[in-house]
Formats: sequence, C-alpha cells, structure tokens
Amino acid sequence: MEILQQILSNKIMWIGILSWFMAQVFKTINNMILTGKFSIERLFGDGGMPSGHSATVSSVALAVGLYEGFSSPLFAVAFIVAIIVMHDAMNVRLQAGKQAALLNVLTDTFEKFTGTDLPNEEKLKELLGHTPLQVIAGCILGLIVASVCFMIF
Repeated sequence: MEILQQILSNKIMWIGILSWFMAQVFKTINNMILTGKFSIERLFGDGGMPSGHSATVSSVALAVGLYEGFSSPLFAVAFIVAIIVMHDAMNVRLQAGKQAALLNVLTDTFEKFTGTDLPNEEKLKELLGHTPLQVIAGCILGLIVASVCFMIF
C-alpha cells in the first residue's frame, strides 16, 4: 500500500502525465480545426502538433531539475533522455512515417496495375514522427506545464 501511495504522490510523474495529456488535447483540437471532424485517434495517436513525447520528456526533465536540483544525477538522466526522445521524434520516426507514406502509395499503385491484392491488409501508419516545429511546440508546452505546476505545488 505504501508503494501505491508513493506512486500516486509522485509530483514529477503527474507533471509528465499532465503535459502529455495537454499536448494530446491540443493535438485533437488542432486536427479538428484543420479537418472539421473529431478523431479519437488524435487523442491517443502519435505525430501531429504539438509533440506529446516532447511535452512529456521536457516537463519531466525540468520538474526533476526544479525538485531535485539541476546538478543532480537524476536531472542529468532526465535531460539526456529528453534530448534523445526529441531527436528521435523529429528524425528517425519522422523519416519512418515518410517511408510508410511512400510504401502505401507504391502498394496501392501496384495493386491497381496488377489487380493483385498484397498480403498486407492495412495501410502502414504514416503519422509516426514530428517536424522540428512540432517538437519545439511540445517542448515549450512541457516547460510551461512543469513551471506552472512547480509554482502551484
């Protein structure tokens, strides 16, 4: 029971969760404005503006620094993990999404010209990564959430 209480009272964890949730809500609203329709996938899915991954890791890194100190080993780990996650989101995962989009087009074209159905029944997921602007927006959101939460609590 004590472990559960410790987990539930972990401010840094809740700051990260709140940052992720806010990014996903903004992403859903942004998508609704752009497309004119509500998509539940945007609330839980990857990709889009702002980056939920960036919001989460930047808020956790700042919260660790604020609560534990910026010279602590925990801040160093959180900071490095945040850099890796944000770099991955706007490079590796972004490129994987572009490749998925190209493969989807190639698959559709092949099936139309040959009349043959390929074994993959589902299209590949294209929204995997983020543009640099989406990562920066997520990072700023995370820093704001962590700062406001630290001042309130």
